Amino acid sequence: MLRMAASYLLALLLALPAITLAGEEITLLANTSPPYADRTLPEEGLALELVKHVYSRTDYQPKITIENWSRAMEGVRIGVYDALAAAWYTDERNEAFLFSEPYLESDLLIVTLRTDRRPYSKLAHLSGRRLGVRTDYAYGIDFDAIPDLTLVEENHLIQSLLNLLNGKVDFVIGDRRTMVMQMQEYLGQQATKFRVVPMDLPGRARHIAASRDVEGHESIIAAFNRALAETRKDGSYDAILDRWEALYGSMD
Repeated sequence: MLRMAASYLLALLLALPAITLAGEEITLLANTSPPYADRTLPEEGLALELVKHVYSRTDYQPKITIENWSRAMEGVRIGVYDALAAAWYTDERNEAFLFSEPYLESDLLIVTLRTDRRPYSKLAHLSGRRLGVRTDYAYGIDFDAIPDLTLVEENHLIQSLLNLLNGKVDFVIGDRRTMVMQMQEYLGQQATKFRVVPMDLPGRARHIAASRDVEGHESIIAAFNRALAETRKDGSYDAILDRWEALYGSMD
Protein backbone atom coordinates (compact mmCIF):
# COMPACT_ATOMS: atom_id res chain seq x y z
CA MET A 1 0.00 0.00 0.00
CA LEU A 2 2.82 2.40 0.92
CA ARG A 3 4.59 1.59 -2.32
CA MET A 4 1.44 2.34 -4.32
CA ALA A 5 0.92 5.62 -2.47
CA ALA A 6 4.53 6.60 -3.08
CA SER A 7 4.19 5.81 -6.78
CA TYR A 8 1.00 7.89 -7.01
CA LEU A 9 2.67 10.82 -5.23
CA LEU A 10 5.69 10.65 -7.53
CA ALA A 11 3.46 10.63 -10.60
CA LEU A 12 1.58 13.64 -9.26
CA LEU A 13 4.78 15.57 -8.58
CA LEU A 14 6.09 14.80 -12.06
CA ALA A 15 2.87 16.16 -13.55
CA LEU A 16 3.04 19.47 -11.70
CA PRO A 17 5.69 21.15 -13.91
CA ALA A 18 3.63 20.39 -17.02
CA ILE A 19 0.57 21.99 -15.42
CA THR A 20 2.55 25.07 -14.43
CA LEU A 21 4.13 25.46 -17.84
CA ALA A 22 0.76 25.26 -19.59
CA GLY A 23 -0.41 28.37 -17.76
CA GLU A 24 -3.88 29.75 -17.25
CA GLU A 25 -5.88 29.80 -20.46
CA ILE A 26 -7.36 33.12 -21.52
CA THR A 27 -9.68 33.60 -24.47
CA LEU A 28 -8.93 36.38 -26.92
CA LEU A 29 -10.87 37.55 -29.96
CA ALA A 30 -9.57 39.26 -33.09
CA ASN A 31 -11.28 40.39 -36.25
CA THR A 32 -10.10 39.30 -39.69
CA SER A 33 -7.69 42.02 -40.76
CA PRO A 34 -4.78 40.85 -42.90
CA PRO A 35 -1.85 40.98 -42.46
CA TYR A 36 -2.54 41.42 -38.73
CA ALA A 37 -5.06 38.66 -38.08
CA ASP A 38 -6.08 36.03 -40.61
CA ARG A 39 -6.37 32.25 -40.35
CA THR A 40 -4.69 31.78 -43.75
CA LEU A 41 -1.46 33.59 -42.77
CA PRO A 42 1.60 32.18 -40.98
CA GLU A 43 1.03 32.33 -37.20
CA GLU A 44 -2.41 33.79 -38.09
CA GLY A 45 -0.90 37.19 -38.88
CA LEU A 46 1.59 39.75 -37.60
CA ALA A 47 -0.45 41.04 -34.65
CA LEU A 48 -1.42 37.58 -33.43
CA GLU A 49 2.13 36.27 -33.76
CA LEU A 50 3.30 39.13 -31.54
CA VAL A 51 0.52 38.55 -29.02
CA LYS A 52 1.27 34.83 -28.76
CA HIS A 53 5.00 35.49 -28.51
CA VAL A 54 4.55 38.04 -25.72
CA TYR A 55 2.15 35.86 -23.74
CA SER A 56 4.57 32.92 -24.04
CA ARG A 57 6.70 34.83 -21.50
CA THR A 58 3.84 34.91 -18.98
CA ASP A 59 1.74 32.48 -16.96
CA TYR A 60 -1.12 32.91 -19.42
CA GLN A 61 -1.88 30.76 -22.44
CA PRO A 62 -3.92 32.66 -25.04
CA LYS A 63 -6.60 30.87 -27.06
CA ILE A 64 -7.40 33.19 -29.96
CA THR A 65 -10.56 33.12 -32.06
CA ILE A 66 -10.96 35.21 -35.21
CA GLU A 67 -14.41 36.74 -35.81
CA ASN A 68 -15.87 39.77 -37.56
CA TRP A 69 -15.35 43.00 -35.63
CA SER A 70 -18.86 43.58 -34.30
CA ARG A 71 -19.10 40.02 -32.93
CA ALA A 72 -15.61 40.30 -31.45
CA MET A 73 -16.44 43.55 -29.66
CA GLU A 74 -19.73 42.23 -28.29
CA GLY A 75 -18.27 38.89 -27.22
CA VAL A 76 -15.61 40.58 -25.11
CA ARG A 77 -17.86 43.40 -23.91
CA ILE A 78 -20.32 40.98 -22.28
CA GLY A 79 -17.53 38.85 -20.80
CA VAL A 80 -17.95 35.69 -22.88
CA TYR A 81 -14.30 36.16 -23.87
CA ASP A 82 -11.53 37.75 -21.84
CA ALA A 83 -9.98 40.27 -24.23
CA LEU A 84 -9.59 41.66 -27.71
CA ALA A 85 -6.26 40.71 -29.28
CA ALA A 86 -5.76 43.67 -31.62
CA ALA A 87 -7.82 46.72 -30.70
CA TRP A 88 -7.40 50.40 -31.48
CA TYR A 89 -7.89 52.71 -28.52
CA THR A 90 -10.75 55.20 -28.22
CA ASP A 91 -12.05 57.00 -25.14
CA GLU A 92 -15.43 55.34 -25.65
CA ARG A 93 -13.92 51.85 -25.75
CA ASN A 94 -11.83 52.62 -22.68
CA GLU A 95 -15.02 52.77 -20.62
CA ALA A 96 -15.62 49.06 -21.21
CA PHE A 97 -12.09 47.78 -21.74
CA LEU A 98 -8.73 48.03 -20.00
CA PHE A 99 -6.05 48.58 -22.65
CA SER A 100 -2.49 47.30 -22.63
CA GLU A 101 0.52 49.30 -23.68
CA PRO A 102 0.58 49.59 -27.49
CA TYR A 103 2.35 46.61 -29.01
CA LEU A 104 2.16 47.47 -32.72
CA GLU A 105 2.18 50.83 -34.47
CA SER A 106 0.31 51.35 -37.74
CA ASP A 107 0.60 54.13 -40.30
CA LEU A 108 -2.47 55.44 -42.08
CA LEU A 109 -2.34 56.38 -45.75
CA ILE A 110 -4.73 58.17 -48.06
CA VAL A 111 -4.50 57.20 -51.71
CA THR A 112 -6.07 58.54 -54.87
CA LEU A 113 -5.57 57.80 -58.55
CA ARG A 114 -2.41 58.95 -60.35
CA THR A 115 -4.63 60.66 -62.92
CA ASP A 116 -5.72 63.08 -60.16
CA ARG A 117 -2.72 65.38 -59.87
CA ARG A 118 -4.25 68.08 -57.67
CA PRO A 119 -1.94 69.09 -54.79
CA TYR A 120 -3.71 67.68 -51.74
CA SER A 121 -1.75 68.22 -48.55
CA LYS A 122 -4.23 68.47 -45.65
CA LEU A 123 -7.48 66.88 -44.58
CA ALA A 124 -9.46 70.02 -45.39
CA HIS A 125 -8.71 69.33 -49.06
CA LEU A 126 -11.08 66.36 -48.86
CA SER A 127 -14.01 68.76 -48.53
CA GLY A 128 -16.83 67.95 -50.92
CA ARG A 129 -15.27 64.63 -51.93
CA ARG A 130 -15.98 60.92 -51.32
CA LEU A 131 -13.69 58.95 -49.01
CA GLY A 132 -13.65 55.16 -48.83
CA VAL A 133 -13.47 53.90 -45.24
CA ARG A 134 -13.87 50.58 -43.41
CA THR A 135 -16.92 50.03 -41.27
CA ASP A 136 -16.33 50.47 -37.51
CA TYR A 137 -12.67 51.47 -37.85
CA ALA A 138 -11.33 53.93 -35.27
CA TYR A 139 -9.18 56.17 -37.47
CA GLY A 140 -8.64 58.85 -34.83
CA ILE A 141 -9.73 61.54 -37.29
CA ASP A 142 -12.70 63.87 -36.88
CA PHE A 143 -14.25 63.41 -40.31
CA ASP A 144 -17.26 65.47 -39.23
CA ALA A 145 -15.01 68.53 -39.17
CA ILE A 146 -14.41 68.27 -42.93
CA PRO A 147 -17.23 70.13 -44.74
CA ASP A 148 -19.36 68.09 -47.14
CA LEU A 149 -17.14 65.01 -46.92
CA THR A 150 -19.01 61.81 -47.83
CA LEU A 151 -17.84 58.61 -46.16
CA VAL A 152 -18.43 55.48 -48.22
CA GLU A 153 -18.22 52.45 -45.91
CA GLU A 154 -17.12 48.95 -46.90
CA ASN A 155 -16.31 45.90 -44.81
CA HIS A 156 -12.93 45.35 -46.48
CA LEU A 157 -10.23 47.69 -47.73
CA ILE A 158 -10.00 45.96 -51.10
CA GLN A 159 -13.63 46.90 -51.77
CA SER A 160 -12.78 50.56 -51.22
CA LEU A 161 -9.74 50.31 -53.52
CA LEU A 162 -11.90 48.79 -56.25
CA ASN A 163 -14.43 51.60 -55.70
CA LEU A 164 -11.63 54.09 -56.32
CA LEU A 165 -10.66 52.37 -59.56
CA ASN A 166 -14.31 52.38 -60.63
CA GLY A 167 -14.90 56.04 -59.83
CA LYS A 168 -17.24 55.46 -56.88
CA VAL A 169 -14.95 57.29 -54.42
CA ASP A 170 -12.25 59.92 -54.79
CA PHE A 171 -9.92 58.75 -52.01
CA VAL A 172 -9.36 55.73 -49.81
CA ILE A 173 -7.89 55.75 -46.31
CA GLY A 174 -6.32 52.64 -44.85
CA ASP A 175 -3.56 50.97 -42.92
CA ARG A 176 -0.24 50.92 -44.80
CA ARG A 177 0.55 47.22 -44.39
CA THR A 178 -2.99 46.17 -45.26
CA MET A 179 -3.00 48.38 -48.32
CA VAL A 180 0.33 47.03 -49.59
CA MET A 181 -0.74 43.43 -49.01
CA GLN A 182 -4.09 43.73 -50.73
CA MET A 183 -2.68 45.61 -53.70
CA GLN A 184 -0.06 42.88 -54.14
CA GLU A 185 -2.54 40.04 -53.84
CA TYR A 186 -5.58 41.36 -55.70
CA LEU A 187 -4.68 44.22 -58.01
CA GLY A 188 -1.46 43.26 -59.81
CA GLN A 189 -0.42 45.92 -62.32
CA GLN A 190 -3.46 48.00 -61.44
CA ALA A 191 -1.68 48.90 -58.21
CA THR A 192 0.44 51.32 -60.23
CA LYS A 193 -2.69 53.42 -60.81
CA PHE A 194 -2.68 54.63 -57.18
CA ARG A 195 -0.59 57.30 -55.53
CA VAL A 196 -0.18 58.22 -51.88
CA VAL A 197 -1.51 61.65 -50.95
CA PRO A 198 1.11 63.44 -48.81
CA MET A 199 -0.93 64.21 -45.70
CA ASP A 200 0.14 64.21 -42.07
CA LEU A 201 -2.15 61.59 -40.50
CA PRO A 202 -2.23 60.29 -36.93
CA GLY A 203 -0.59 56.97 -36.24
CA ARG A 204 -2.65 54.16 -34.76
CA ALA A 205 -1.60 51.47 -32.34
CA ARG A 206 -2.91 48.02 -31.54
CA HIS A 207 -3.47 46.92 -27.95
CA ILE A 208 -4.75 44.01 -25.95
CA ALA A 209 -8.08 45.18 -24.51
CA ALA A 210 -9.55 43.19 -21.63
CA SER A 211 -13.18 43.52 -20.58
CA ARG A 212 -13.42 45.35 -17.27
CA ASP A 213 -16.17 42.89 -16.32
CA VAL A 214 -13.79 39.91 -16.49
CA GLU A 215 -12.31 38.82 -13.19
CA GLY A 216 -8.53 39.27 -13.24
CA HIS A 217 -8.50 41.67 -16.21
CA GLU A 218 -5.84 43.84 -14.56
CA SER A 219 -3.50 40.86 -14.18
CA ILE A 220 -4.05 39.83 -17.82
CA ILE A 221 -2.99 43.27 -19.00
CA ALA A 222 -0.16 43.75 -16.47
CA ALA A 223 1.43 40.43 -17.44
CA PHE A 224 1.28 41.35 -21.11
CA ASN A 225 2.88 44.75 -20.48
CA ARG A 226 5.77 43.23 -18.53
CA ALA A 227 6.45 40.57 -21.15
CA LEU A 228 6.16 43.07 -24.00
CA ALA A 229 8.97 45.13 -22.46
CA GLU A 230 11.10 41.98 -22.19
CA THR A 231 10.63 41.04 -25.86
CA ARG A 232 11.53 44.55 -26.99
CA LYS A 233 14.68 44.43 -24.87
CA ASP A 234 15.92 41.00 -26.01
CA GLY A 235 15.37 41.66 -29.73
CA SER A 236 12.78 38.93 -30.32
CA TYR A 237 10.05 41.53 -30.92
CA ASP A 238 12.08 43.28 -33.65
CA ALA A 239 12.91 39.96 -35.32
CA ILE A 240 9.23 39.20 -35.82
CA LEU A 241 8.39 42.73 -36.97
CA ASP A 242 11.30 42.89 -39.44
CA ARG A 243 10.21 39.64 -41.08
CA TRP A 244 6.72 41.01 -41.74
CA GLU A 245 8.00 44.44 -42.79
CA ALA A 246 10.04 42.76 -45.52
CA LEU A 247 6.77 41.45 -46.95
CA TYR A 248 4.35 44.37 -46.46
CA GLY A 249 6.39 47.35 -45.32
CA SER A 250 6.51 49.99 -48.00
CA MET A 251 4.29 51.46 -50.66
CA ASP A 252 6.03 53.21 -53.55
